[in-house]
Amino acid sequence: MLRRRGERLSDGRWQAAPAERNKGAILEVLQRVLPRAGLVLEIASGTGQHVVHFARALPGLTWQPSDIDPDFRASIALWTRHEALSNVREPLALDVFRLPWPLAHADAIVCINMLHVAPRAATAALFRGAAAILPAGGIVFLYGPYRRFGRHTAPSNEEFDAQLREQDPEWGLRDLEDVERAARDSGIELVETVAMPSNNFSLVLRKAA
Repeated sequence: MLRRRGERLSDGRWQAAPAERNKGAILEVLQRVLPRAGLVLEIASGTGQHVVHFARALPGLTWQPSDIDPDFRASIALWTRHEALSNVREPLALDVFRLPWPLAHADAIVCINMLHVAPRAATAALFRGAAAILPAGGIVFLYGPYRRFGRHTAPSNEEFDAQLREQDPEWGLRDLEDVERAARDSGIELVETVAMPSNNFSLVLRKAA
């Protein structure tokens, strides 16, 4: 799974402009839906900009970042040290397809901008892994661009989808309704859909009791 890295800073950290733009809007939703305390697993953490922003704003939570890409894991660790955050753990190498995941328990899971740059089967794999480590009532938070009812929500999303599929036929924007069905198959229910800036959505899902 290849993702655009953005700009590499002089100290080795990666910095992506989209992460800077969307982190504030995402945080507003997370502040409302995440538990006040516990362990949050972030899947596909990327550069590390998101996790340090969230950890600074939500100090009652312990954050476990992860990424399949070793360069991103190095960047996450550098961001954590740069921000001197004690509630962010060392990043894990986590592949959603490989069960069991290298973490036995999490109180919530956050996954931002992954599904459209992953194989189609990654959606079901994500929910299978989440169901295995979350308690009843545990939250899964997803963010990214989605199609609704088989259609794109904006011309820019349609163009982005075409670019992704040109790079890899397995990539591309997922139908929100297909994501919801895949979650339900693993005992995880969609409880809220939040329209976000730039034609993105936040999906709030909860593991059934």
